[in-house]
Amino acid sequence: MKINWILLIGLAIAILVLIYFLIRKNNKDKEDYTNFLNQDFKKQDEQESDLNDESY
Repeated sequence: MKINWILLIGLAIAILVLIYFLIRKNNKDKEDYTNFLNQDFKKQDEQESDLNDESY
């Protein structure tokens, strides 16, 4: 039984390329999600503090 080296080398290259693209896609998605979270907030209305309240 012979080992088909060409097939194994091709499979190894395909796996490495797949891992490379998955890592690249993950980093891009992480950056997009971080930007989304940083941009998606509602500014809260400023409330007056109770220290200036004269009802004490």
